[in-house]
Amino acid sequence: MEKKADELVRAAAALYLDGTAYQGSSPRGENVLVPGGMFFCQVVPRHERVYIFQITVW
Repeated sequence: MEKKADELVRAAAALYLDGTAYQGSSPRGENVLVPGGMFFCQVVPRHERVYIFQITVW
């Protein structure tokens, strides 16, 4: 799951290249399905962070 979380962070970084200059509202929390589990997370571009609230493994 750690590798999948790293991929999630890289995808957010590519989507919000200069997060500190981002002017819109922060995206809502979302479920991200990955092989073997799921993340519930929120991207906050101005903080340049991806907050992972829950990891579910199956």
